[in-house]
Amino acid sequence: MKIAVTGGAGFIGSNFIFHMLKAHPEDRVICLDKLTYAGNLSTLASVMDNPNFHFVKLDICDREGVYKLFEEEHPDMVVNFAAESHVDRSIENPEIFLQTNIIGTSVLMNACRKYGIQRYHQVSTDEVYGDLPLDRPNLFFTETTPIHTSSPYSSSKAGADLLVLAYHRTYGLPVTISRCSNNYGPYHFPEKLIPLMIINALHDKPLPVYGDGLNVRDWLYVEDHCRAIDLILQKGKVGEIYNVGGHNEMRNIDIVKLICKELGKPERLITHVTDRKGHDRRYAIDPTKIYNELEWLPETKFADGIKKTIKWYLENQEWWENIVNGEYQGYYERMYGRR
Repeated sequence: MKIAVTGGAGFIGSNFIFHMLKAHPEDRVICLDKLTYAGNLSTLASVMDNPNFHFVKLDICDREGVYKLFEEEHPDMVVNFAAESHVDRSIENPEIFLQTNIIGTSVLMNACRKYGIQRYHQVSTDEVYGDLPLDRPNLFFTETTPIHTSSPYSSSKAGADLLVLAYHRTYGLPVTISRCSNNYGPYHFPEKLIPLMIINALHDKPLPVYGDGLNVRDWLYVEDHCRAIDLILQKGKVGEIYNVGGHNEMRNIDIVKLICKELGKPERLITHVTDRKGHDRRYAIDPTKIYNELEWLPETKFADGIKKTIKWYLENQEWWENIVNGEYQGYYERMYGRR
C-alpha cells in the first residue's frame, strides 16, 4: 500500500507518519509538505533513512507538481493534513487559509480523480461546529451537528469538508472525513497553547491567557488521534464523517496552572491578555459513532498525556529552540507584545 500524507512535517501529520511506519512497516509513506513556518523537516529526521519513506517538498496548491507526483507514485490512499490551522493567523490574513485549505484540497481531489485512488481522507476539526455554551455540559458535537463557524480558519475547513462531500456525491470519489478535538503531544508547534505555556514557563516568562481563561477544550493525545485515522482508513465507511474526541474537557486556565505545578513555577507568571476576536467558549465531541462502528476509544487520560508531553519538551529542547529563535519570534511579538 502506498499512502500519501500531506502536511507530514507538521505536528499531527508527522506523528501519523511515525504511527503508520511502525504499525504498517510493509506500506510505503510519501510525505508532501511545503515546509511553511509550521512544517519542520527536522521533525522527520528519525524516518528520513527509512526505505519505505519518501519526502517531497511540495505545495498542495501546485497542481502541476501534485499531478507529477501522482503520476510517479500512484498512491493508493491520500491523507490530507496540510492546512493553515492557527485561528489568530487566520484573523490576521484570511486569504492564505482559503488558498491552502480549500484550493489545495480541490487540487488533491482532482489528482485523485485523474489517477485513481482507493481512499481520500480529509483531516478536519471540531471547530467547524462553532462552540457550545459553558452552562450546558451535557451538550456535545455529533456528526449531525450543523456547521456554524466562528473564524476564517474554521470557515475554510468547513468549506473544504463540504467540497470533499461534494466530490463524493458528484464524482463518486471514495472519501472519509474526521473531525478531531484539540490535539496535544510531541512536536506541537510552539505557538499553540500547551507548548507555548511549557516553553514560557521554563524561561520564567509571562504566560499569556486569553480573556478570563475559562474557555473549555476537549483535549486528544495525538497518538490516539493517529490510531483513529488509521482505523478509519482500514474500516471506515466511504462518504462518512467521524468525530474523534478525547473525553478530556479542560479549561484553559486550569491547563496553565497544571503546567506551572508540574514545572514548579509560580502561578504569578499567568498574565491575562485581551481576548481573541470571536473566541469560542467550549468544544466537546461525542465520539459514539467511531466507537460503535470502529471500536475506537481514546486511551490517554489528560493527566497522563500532559506529563508525557511536558517530559518530551524537557528532553527535546533543541527541536523547539530552533523554532523559537527563528521567524516565530516576530509573530509572537505581533500577537502578544501589545496585549
